[in-house]
Amino acid sequence: MMSPVCHAQTGDSIYAYRKGSICSVMISHRDLAFAPDIENAFKEMPIPDKYNDHNVGKQVFYTSDKKVEVENLKNHAGFRVNASSNKEEMNNFDIFLQKQQIASRLIAKWFHRSRTAGICDMELVKERGYANASEVDKRIASLSTRKDALLQDAGEELIGSTFVLINDIRYIDRSAGSSVIGGVLSAATKVAKISKGKTNDLDKPDLGTLVASYKGFNVKIKTYLYQLVWDEEIASFFYNDIYTEQPDESKKEMFENNRGKFSLVYVGMQESSGKDISFIGINENDPQKMVLKACNRALDENIANLQKNFDVFKIKAPLIGTEPLRCEIGKKEGVTEKSQFEVLEIVEDENGHIDYKRRGVIQPVKGKIWDNRFMAVEEGAEGATLGYTTFETVRGSGFYPGMLIRQMK
Repeated sequence: MMSPVCHAQTGDSIYAYRKGSICSVMISHRDLAFAPDIENAFKEMPIPDKYNDHNVGKQVFYTSDKKVEVENLKNHAGFRVNASSNKEEMNNFDIFLQKQQIASRLIAKWFHRSRTAGICDMELVKERGYANASEVDKRIASLSTRKDALLQDAGEELIGSTFVLINDIRYIDRSAGSSVIGGVLSAATKVAKISKGKTNDLDKPDLGTLVASYKGFNVKIKTYLYQLVWDEEIASFFYNDIYTEQPDESKKEMFENNRGKFSLVYVGMQESSGKDISFIGINENDPQKMVLKACNRALDENIANLQKNFDVFKIKAPLIGTEPLRCEIGKKEGVTEKSQFEVLEIVEDENGHIDYKRRGVIQPVKGKIWDNRFMAVEEGAEGATLGYTTFETVRGSGFYPGMLIRQMK
Protein backbone atom coordinates (compact mmCIF):
# COMPACT_ATOMS: atom_id res chain seq x y z
CA MET A 1 0.00 0.00 0.00
CA MET A 2 1.48 3.31 -1.08
CA SER A 3 0.43 6.51 0.68
CA PRO A 4 1.00 10.05 -0.57
CA VAL A 5 3.61 12.06 1.30
CA CYS A 6 3.99 15.82 1.40
CA HIS A 7 6.92 17.30 3.28
CA ALA A 8 5.70 20.87 3.08
CA GLN A 9 6.60 23.13 5.98
CA THR A 10 4.28 26.02 6.70
CA GLY A 11 5.44 29.59 6.98
CA ASP A 12 8.47 29.68 4.72
CA SER A 13 7.08 27.32 2.06
CA ILE A 14 10.12 25.04 2.23
CA TYR A 15 9.72 21.62 0.64
CA ALA A 16 12.00 18.70 1.45
CA TYR A 17 12.92 16.57 -1.55
CA ARG A 18 15.89 14.54 -2.65
CA LYS A 19 18.30 16.44 -4.84
CA GLY A 20 21.13 15.07 -6.89
CA SER A 21 24.67 15.99 -5.82
CA ILE A 22 27.42 17.55 -7.94
CA CYS A 23 31.19 17.70 -7.74
CA SER A 24 32.38 20.23 -10.32
CA VAL A 25 35.99 20.65 -11.46
CA MET A 26 37.71 22.67 -14.16
CA ILE A 27 40.50 21.93 -16.61
CA SER A 28 42.49 25.15 -17.01
CA HIS A 29 44.71 25.84 -20.02
CA ARG A 30 47.32 28.18 -18.60
CA ASP A 31 48.90 28.83 -21.99
CA LEU A 32 45.65 30.24 -23.41
CA ALA A 33 44.36 33.81 -23.16
CA PHE A 34 42.44 34.88 -20.04
CA ALA A 35 43.26 31.60 -18.25
CA PRO A 36 43.76 33.25 -14.81
CA ASP A 37 40.53 35.25 -15.17
CA ILE A 38 38.53 32.17 -16.14
CA GLU A 39 40.04 30.21 -13.27
CA ASN A 40 39.12 32.93 -10.77
CA ALA A 41 35.60 33.07 -12.16
CA PHE A 42 35.14 29.31 -11.87
CA LYS A 43 36.17 29.39 -8.21
CA GLU A 44 33.37 31.91 -7.56
CA MET A 45 30.68 29.88 -9.31
CA PRO A 46 28.39 28.00 -6.91
CA ILE A 47 26.92 24.56 -7.50
CA PRO A 48 23.43 25.03 -9.06
CA ASP A 49 20.88 25.36 -6.27
CA LYS A 50 18.81 22.41 -7.51
CA TYR A 51 21.72 20.12 -6.57
CA ASN A 52 23.70 19.51 -3.39
CA ASP A 53 27.29 20.71 -3.28
CA HIS A 54 29.46 17.59 -3.16
CA ASN A 55 32.84 19.07 -4.06
CA VAL A 56 35.77 17.17 -2.60
CA GLY A 57 38.73 19.53 -2.36
CA LYS A 58 40.70 20.87 -5.29
CA GLN A 59 38.51 22.30 -8.06
CA VAL A 60 40.98 23.51 -10.69
CA PHE A 61 43.47 21.28 -12.51
CA TYR A 62 45.99 22.43 -15.07
CA THR A 63 47.15 21.33 -18.47
CA SER A 64 49.37 22.94 -21.07
CA ASP A 65 47.79 20.85 -23.82
CA LYS A 66 45.56 22.76 -26.22
CA LYS A 67 43.89 19.51 -27.18
CA VAL A 68 42.97 16.56 -24.98
CA GLU A 69 43.59 13.31 -26.78
CA VAL A 70 40.78 10.75 -27.15
CA GLU A 71 41.79 7.35 -25.80
CA ASN A 72 40.28 3.91 -25.28
CA LEU A 73 39.12 3.86 -21.65
CA LYS A 74 38.44 0.18 -21.10
CA ASN A 75 41.85 -0.72 -19.64
CA HIS A 76 41.79 1.69 -16.73
CA ALA A 77 40.58 0.74 -13.25
CA GLY A 78 38.17 2.93 -11.35
CA PHE A 79 36.25 3.96 -14.45
CA ARG A 80 33.42 2.31 -16.36
CA VAL A 81 32.18 3.06 -19.83
CA ASN A 82 28.44 3.37 -20.34
CA ALA A 83 27.63 1.17 -23.34
CA SER A 84 25.14 3.77 -24.59
CA SER A 85 27.76 6.55 -24.62
CA ASN A 86 29.37 7.87 -27.76
CA LYS A 87 33.04 7.05 -27.17
CA GLU A 88 34.14 9.58 -29.75
CA GLU A 89 32.87 12.32 -27.43
CA MET A 90 34.79 11.04 -24.44
CA ASN A 91 38.00 12.77 -23.44
CA ASN A 92 40.89 11.15 -21.72
CA PHE A 93 39.86 12.03 -18.18
CA ASP A 94 39.88 8.45 -16.87
CA ILE A 95 43.51 8.63 -15.71
CA PHE A 96 42.79 11.98 -14.08
CA LEU A 97 39.76 10.61 -12.20
CA GLN A 98 41.70 7.55 -11.11
CA LYS A 99 44.75 9.51 -9.97
CA GLN A 100 42.63 11.93 -7.94
CA GLN A 101 40.64 9.02 -6.41
CA ILE A 102 37.47 11.00 -7.06
CA ALA A 103 34.96 8.13 -6.77
CA SER A 104 36.20 6.92 -3.39
CA ARG A 105 36.40 10.50 -2.10
CA LEU A 106 32.78 11.13 -3.11
CA ILE A 107 31.64 8.10 -1.15
CA ALA A 108 33.84 9.02 1.82
CA LYS A 109 32.15 12.43 1.92
CA TRP A 110 28.69 10.84 1.92
CA PHE A 111 29.53 9.01 5.14
CA HIS A 112 31.74 11.69 6.78
CA ARG A 113 34.51 9.12 6.76
CA SER A 114 37.54 10.12 8.79
CA ARG A 115 40.69 9.32 6.85
CA THR A 116 42.79 9.10 10.01
CA ALA A 117 40.44 6.80 11.97
CA GLY A 118 38.16 5.33 9.29
CA ILE A 119 35.07 6.19 11.34
CA CYS A 120 31.83 6.85 9.40
CA ASP A 121 28.37 8.18 10.15
CA MET A 122 25.07 8.62 8.30
CA GLU A 123 24.32 12.23 9.20
CA LEU A 124 24.68 13.60 5.66
CA VAL A 125 22.54 10.80 4.23
CA LYS A 126 19.84 11.59 6.78
CA GLU A 127 20.11 15.32 6.20
CA ARG A 128 19.75 15.03 2.42
CA GLY A 129 17.41 12.06 2.27
CA TYR A 130 14.79 12.37 4.94
CA ALA A 131 12.49 15.13 6.10
CA ASN A 132 12.36 13.80 9.65
CA ALA A 133 15.78 12.74 10.88
CA SER A 134 14.45 11.66 14.29
CA GLU A 135 12.31 9.00 12.61
CA VAL A 136 15.41 7.75 10.80
CA ASP A 137 17.23 7.42 14.14
CA LYS A 138 14.38 5.27 15.47
CA ARG A 139 14.50 3.05 12.40
CA ILE A 140 18.28 2.67 12.67
CA ALA A 141 17.92 1.61 16.30
CA SER A 142 15.34 -1.02 15.37
CA LEU A 143 17.35 -2.58 12.55
CA SER A 144 18.80 -6.02 13.10
CA THR A 145 20.34 -6.17 9.63
CA ARG A 146 23.09 -3.96 8.20
CA LYS A 147 22.36 -0.29 7.67
CA ASP A 148 21.84 -0.50 3.93
CA ALA A 149 18.37 -1.89 4.69
CA LEU A 150 17.53 1.67 5.69
CA LEU A 151 18.98 2.96 2.43
CA GLN A 152 17.29 0.53 0.05
CA ASP A 153 15.63 3.43 -1.72
CA ALA A 154 17.70 6.39 -0.54
CA GLY A 155 20.98 4.74 -1.51
CA GLU A 156 20.15 4.53 -5.19
CA GLU A 157 18.43 7.91 -5.30
CA LEU A 158 20.89 9.85 -3.15
CA ILE A 159 24.33 8.30 -3.42
CA GLY A 160 23.65 6.92 -6.89
CA SER A 161 22.61 10.41 -8.00
CA THR A 162 26.06 11.84 -7.36
CA PHE A 163 27.65 13.39 -10.45
CA VAL A 164 30.99 14.79 -11.50
CA LEU A 165 31.20 17.63 -14.00
CA ILE A 166 34.56 18.13 -15.72
CA ASN A 167 34.55 21.52 -17.42
CA ASP A 168 37.04 22.28 -20.18
CA ILE A 169 36.79 26.08 -20.48
CA ARG A 170 38.43 28.12 -23.25
CA TYR A 171 38.31 31.77 -24.27
CA ILE A 172 37.02 32.69 -27.73
CA ASP A 173 37.42 36.13 -29.31
CA ARG A 174 34.58 37.42 -31.45
CA SER A 175 35.07 41.14 -31.15
CA ALA A 176 36.28 43.40 -33.94
CA GLY A 177 39.71 44.85 -33.26
CA SER A 178 40.01 43.74 -29.67
CA SER A 179 43.41 42.98 -28.20
CA VAL A 180 43.69 39.58 -26.52
CA ILE A 181 45.46 39.97 -23.21
CA GLY A 182 47.14 36.86 -21.81
CA GLY A 183 50.11 36.08 -19.62
CA VAL A 184 50.60 35.10 -16.03
CA LEU A 185 49.09 38.27 -14.56
CA SER A 186 45.30 38.35 -14.70
CA ALA A 187 44.00 40.93 -17.13
CA ALA A 188 41.37 41.89 -14.56
CA THR A 189 44.19 42.67 -12.14
CA LYS A 190 45.79 44.87 -14.79
CA VAL A 191 42.55 46.80 -15.24
CA ALA A 192 42.28 47.35 -11.49
CA LYS A 193 45.86 48.60 -11.27
CA ILE A 194 45.52 50.94 -14.25
CA SER A 195 42.19 52.30 -12.96
CA LYS A 196 43.78 53.08 -9.58
CA GLY A 197 46.92 54.54 -11.12
CA LYS A 198 49.11 51.89 -9.52
CA THR A 199 51.23 51.06 -12.55
CA ASN A 200 53.90 53.00 -14.41
CA ASP A 201 54.77 50.18 -16.78
CA LEU A 202 54.53 51.78 -20.22
CA ASP A 203 54.69 48.37 -21.88
CA LYS A 204 51.29 47.44 -20.48
CA PRO A 205 48.22 48.26 -22.58
CA ASP A 206 46.04 51.18 -21.58
CA LEU A 207 42.67 50.83 -19.88
CA GLY A 208 40.72 51.38 -23.09
CA THR A 209 42.51 48.53 -24.86
CA LEU A 210 41.91 46.16 -21.96
CA VAL A 211 38.23 47.07 -21.65
CA ALA A 212 37.78 46.61 -25.42
CA SER A 213 39.20 43.12 -25.06
CA TYR A 214 36.74 42.27 -22.30
CA LYS A 215 33.81 43.58 -24.32
CA GLY A 216 34.66 40.93 -26.87
CA PHE A 217 35.08 38.29 -24.17
CA ASN A 218 33.34 34.97 -24.62
CA VAL A 219 33.94 31.37 -23.66
CA LYS A 220 33.07 27.89 -24.82
CA ILE A 221 32.76 25.13 -22.27
CA LYS A 222 32.78 21.40 -22.89
CA THR A 223 31.17 19.74 -19.89
CA TYR A 224 31.69 16.01 -19.36
CA LEU A 225 29.15 14.31 -17.10
CA TYR A 226 29.97 11.27 -14.97
CA GLN A 227 27.83 9.38 -12.47
CA LEU A 228 29.04 7.65 -9.34
CA VAL A 229 28.47 3.88 -9.42
CA TRP A 230 26.49 2.81 -6.34
CA ASP A 231 24.96 -0.57 -7.03
CA GLU A 232 24.11 -3.53 -4.80
CA GLU A 233 27.63 -4.96 -5.04
CA ILE A 234 29.34 -1.71 -4.09
CA ALA A 235 26.83 -0.93 -1.32
CA SER A 236 27.25 -4.39 0.23
CA PHE A 237 31.03 -4.12 0.10
CA PHE A 238 30.96 -0.70 1.73
CA TYR A 239 28.53 -1.54 4.52
CA ASN A 240 30.02 -4.96 5.31
CA ASP A 241 33.74 -4.27 4.95
CA ILE A 242 34.27 -0.51 5.41
CA TYR A 243 31.47 1.17 7.34
CA THR A 244 32.29 1.47 11.05
CA GLU A 245 31.29 3.86 13.80
CA GLN A 246 34.18 2.76 16.02
CA PRO A 247 37.92 2.78 15.27
CA ASP A 248 38.71 -0.32 13.25
CA GLU A 249 42.15 -0.56 11.69
CA SER A 250 41.22 -3.45 9.39
CA LYS A 251 38.25 -1.57 7.90
CA LYS A 252 40.31 1.57 7.58
CA GLU A 253 42.95 -0.34 5.59
CA MET A 254 40.26 -2.10 3.55
CA PHE A 255 39.05 1.24 2.22
CA GLU A 256 42.53 2.57 1.48
CA ASN A 257 43.53 -0.65 -0.29
CA ASN A 258 40.36 -0.80 -2.38
CA ARG A 259 39.86 2.78 -3.57
CA GLY A 260 40.01 1.51 -7.16
CA LYS A 261 36.90 -0.59 -6.53
CA PHE A 262 34.80 2.60 -6.50
CA SER A 263 34.13 4.00 -9.94
CA LEU A 264 32.37 6.52 -12.16
CA VAL A 265 30.42 5.91 -15.34
CA TYR A 266 30.58 8.33 -18.24
CA VAL A 267 27.13 9.67 -19.14
CA GLY A 268 27.70 12.25 -21.88
CA MET A 269 29.10 15.58 -22.99
CA GLN A 270 27.62 18.97 -23.81
CA GLU A 271 29.31 21.95 -25.45
CA SER A 272 28.02 25.47 -24.92
CA SER A 273 27.02 27.51 -27.94
CA GLY A 274 29.49 30.32 -27.26
CA LYS A 275 26.74 32.83 -28.01
CA ASP A 276 27.27 36.50 -27.25
CA ILE A 277 26.61 37.63 -23.69
CA SER A 278 25.20 41.04 -22.82
CA PHE A 279 27.38 42.94 -20.36
CA ILE A 280 24.75 45.59 -19.65
CA GLY A 281 24.83 46.57 -15.98
CA ILE A 282 28.51 45.68 -15.46
CA ASN A 283 30.94 48.50 -14.65
CA GLU A 284 33.78 48.68 -17.18
CA ASN A 285 36.25 48.94 -14.30
CA ASP A 286 35.11 45.52 -13.04
CA PRO A 287 35.89 43.26 -16.01
CA GLN A 288 36.14 40.14 -13.85
CA LYS A 289 32.34 40.35 -13.56
CA MET A 290 32.21 40.04 -17.37
CA VAL A 291 34.28 36.88 -17.19
CA LEU A 292 32.15 35.54 -14.32
CA LYS A 293 28.92 36.20 -16.21
CA ALA A 294 30.17 34.63 -19.44
CA CYS A 295 31.38 31.51 -17.63
CA ASN A 296 28.21 31.18 -15.53
CA ARG A 297 25.94 31.50 -18.54
CA ALA A 298 27.91 28.97 -20.59
CA LEU A 299 28.02 26.39 -17.80
CA ASP A 300 24.33 26.85 -16.97
CA GLU A 301 23.55 26.25 -20.64
CA ASN A 302 25.49 22.98 -20.58
CA ILE A 303 23.88 21.78 -17.36
CA ALA A 304 20.39 22.56 -18.68
CA ASN A 305 21.07 20.60 -21.88
CA LEU A 306 22.53 17.67 -19.97
CA GLN A 307 19.35 17.61 -17.88
CA LYS A 308 17.24 17.49 -21.03
CA ASN A 309 19.32 14.83 -22.75
CA PHE A 310 20.01 12.37 -19.91
CA ASP A 311 17.24 11.06 -17.68
CA VAL A 312 19.58 10.21 -14.78
CA PHE A 313 20.55 13.89 -14.52
CA LYS A 314 17.07 15.39 -14.61
CA ILE A 315 16.13 17.58 -11.67
CA LYS A 316 12.95 17.38 -9.64
CA ALA A 317 11.66 20.61 -8.11
CA PRO A 318 8.62 21.20 -5.89
CA LEU A 319 5.50 23.15 -6.72
CA ILE A 320 5.43 26.09 -4.32
CA GLY A 321 1.78 26.94 -5.06
CA THR A 322 -1.19 25.86 -7.15
CA GLU A 323 -3.25 29.05 -7.63
CA PRO A 324 -1.55 29.60 -9.96
CA LEU A 325 0.74 26.60 -10.45
CA ARG A 326 4.26 27.82 -9.85
CA CYS A 327 7.76 26.49 -9.30
CA GLU A 328 11.13 28.10 -8.62
CA ILE A 329 12.81 27.07 -11.88
CA GLY A 330 13.32 29.08 -15.05
CA LYS A 331 15.62 29.87 -17.94
CA LYS A 332 18.68 28.79 -15.97
CA GLU A 333 17.23 25.26 -16.05
CA GLY A 334 16.43 25.58 -19.75
CA VAL A 335 12.69 26.25 -19.36
CA THR A 336 11.02 27.54 -22.55
CA GLU A 337 7.45 27.99 -23.76
CA LYS A 338 7.69 24.55 -25.39
CA SER A 339 8.82 22.75 -22.22
CA GLN A 340 6.51 20.23 -20.59
CA PHE A 341 6.80 18.79 -17.09
CA GLU A 342 5.30 15.75 -15.45
CA VAL A 343 3.84 16.31 -11.98
CA LEU A 344 4.95 13.67 -9.50
CA GLU A 345 3.36 12.72 -6.21
CA ILE A 346 5.73 11.40 -3.55
CA VAL A 347 4.37 8.14 -2.17
CA GLU A 348 5.66 5.94 0.64
CA ASP A 349 4.96 2.28 1.41
CA GLU A 350 4.61 0.71 4.86
CA ASN A 351 8.36 0.13 4.96
CA GLY A 352 9.13 3.78 4.35
CA HIS A 353 10.39 3.33 0.80
CA ILE A 354 9.78 6.30 -1.48
CA ASP A 355 8.43 6.23 -5.03
CA TYR A 356 7.10 8.84 -7.47
CA LYS A 357 3.77 8.55 -9.31
CA ARG A 358 2.84 10.76 -12.24
CA ARG A 359 -0.37 12.70 -11.60
CA GLY A 360 -0.40 15.00 -14.62
CA VAL A 361 1.47 17.21 -17.06
CA ILE A 362 1.94 21.00 -17.00
CA GLN A 363 3.64 23.59 -19.19
CA PRO A 364 4.91 27.18 -18.70
CA VAL A 365 2.58 30.11 -19.34
CA LYS A 366 3.82 32.38 -22.14
CA GLY A 367 5.38 35.55 -20.76
CA LYS A 368 5.62 34.14 -17.22
CA ILE A 369 8.92 32.27 -17.38
CA TRP A 370 11.37 33.35 -14.70
CA ASP A 371 14.76 34.47 -16.02
CA ASN A 372 16.91 33.22 -13.13
CA ARG A 373 20.17 33.19 -15.08
CA PHE A 374 23.24 34.79 -13.53
CA MET A 375 22.94 38.61 -13.41
CA ALA A 376 19.63 38.62 -15.30
CA VAL A 377 18.31 41.30 -12.93
CA GLU A 378 21.31 43.58 -13.52
CA GLU A 379 20.88 43.04 -17.24
CA GLY A 380 17.22 44.07 -17.04
CA ALA A 381 16.15 40.83 -18.73
CA GLU A 382 12.46 40.12 -19.23
CA GLY A 383 11.08 37.98 -16.40
CA ALA A 384 14.15 38.46 -14.19
CA THR A 385 12.14 39.72 -11.21
CA LEU A 386 9.33 37.14 -11.30
CA GLY A 387 10.81 34.84 -8.65
CA TYR A 388 9.19 31.73 -10.17
CA THR A 389 7.72 30.33 -13.39
CA THR A 390 3.95 30.06 -13.72
CA PHE A 391 2.47 26.91 -15.29
CA GLU A 392 -0.83 25.76 -16.73
CA THR A 393 -2.32 22.27 -16.74
CA VAL A 394 -2.07 20.12 -19.85
CA ARG A 395 -3.71 17.14 -18.20
CA GLY A 396 -4.32 15.80 -14.70
CA SER A 397 -5.73 17.43 -11.56
CA GLY A 398 -5.53 17.45 -7.80
CA PHE A 399 -2.09 19.08 -7.66
CA TYR A 400 -0.90 20.43 -4.31
CA PRO A 401 2.20 22.27 -3.00
CA GLY A 402 5.13 19.91 -2.44
CA MET A 403 4.42 17.77 -5.48
CA LEU A 404 7.53 17.55 -7.66
CA ILE A 405 7.82 18.41 -11.33
CA ARG A 406 10.34 16.93 -13.76
CA GLN A 407 10.97 18.05 -17.33
CA MET A 408 9.92 15.68 -20.10
CA LYS A 409 11.73 15.13 -23.39
